[in-house]
Amino acid sequence: MSGARTPGATSSTGRGAAPDPGAGPTEAGAGAWLELAVDADVEAVEAVSEILGRAAPGGTSVEPAFELVDEGLGARLDPSRPATVRAYLPARDRAAAERAAAGVAETLGHLRAFGLRPIGELRTRLVHEADWAEAWKAYFPVLRVGRRLVIRPTWRRHRREPDDVVLALDPGMAFGTGLHPTTRLCLAALEGLADQGIVAGGRVLDVGCGSGILAIAALKLGAASALGVDTDPIAVEATLANARRNRVVRRLRARQGSLPSAATGFDLVLANLIAGVLVPLAPLLRDELRPGGTLVASGIFIDREAEVQISLEAAGLAVVGRRDEGDWVALDARRSA
Repeated sequence: MSGARTPGATSSTGRGAAPDPGAGPTEAGAGAWLELAVDADVEAVEAVSEILGRAAPGGTSVEPAFELVDEGLGARLDPSRPATVRAYLPARDRAAAERAAAGVAETLGHLRAFGLRPIGELRTRLVHEADWAEAWKAYFPVLRVGRRLVIRPTWRRHRREPDDVVLALDPGMAFGTGLHPTTRLCLAALEGLADQGIVAGGRVLDVGCGSGILAIAALKLGAASALGVDTDPIAVEATLANARRNRVVRRLRARQGSLPSAATGFDLVLANLIAGVLVPLAPLLRDELRPGGTLVASGIFIDREAEVQISLEAAGLAVVGRRDEGDWVALDARRSA
């Protein structure tokens, strides 16, 4: 995430900047590294990498600027924006690392003086190896969705309110944490359907189950059973692990694969996919539902909403509800016969 600081790391910005000199070398420790980062025009990246590489034994990395495309699944490089060049210096000897960083900043200043291409100031921060292992957890807070649903990462505490429906979640490497708008839209739809009495006692299919968050939420909102399918075996493992954490493993099955599920007759089908997948799957999604059953389709970019709605209706599903958040849309559709 842009601008995010690693927990426990110190940072500073400016010409010749380095971490707080008040901390002695012993405070860095054997597992500490001094990160050097410079934003540079793409034409200056090679020169900046060469300067940072002189000080960094492990070489440098370049993070080009990009924008998301293909409904968020792909990326397109943007050469009009600066790239970020990074390097890491061992910081067991803090003073030596700071001297090396100061030398890099000075050399960058000489290069900047030529005015050939824009080159940003050197940024530094002290990073511990333990921070790298745990820092990602900082981006998963306890999250309330709607009135009752609460997503609680397993490493966080939550003071439960009387009506809370709490999902204890460890996403691991699987998609589905509640942070993404498409997941929140599905959860909001589930809560709304539960309020209408559609979830209680029902059979649920979660297509592309990821972490299992949607299937588990459905079960905690009263569904009798759920089946999760995903083409990624890591997602299946994550779903089953989270089912055990939430004590619903006896009611939740998960397997690797896609549609058809070979089970059919579901009261509720959850499909947090993308428009490019939802459109061709529309007939199969319909076939999974019993007559009168409901589909929640999410992961739809707003500019492809009409295309998805047309495909659902062509497959025999009537769109009966809509939710949106930012550029994302979720649709509720019902099978009539």
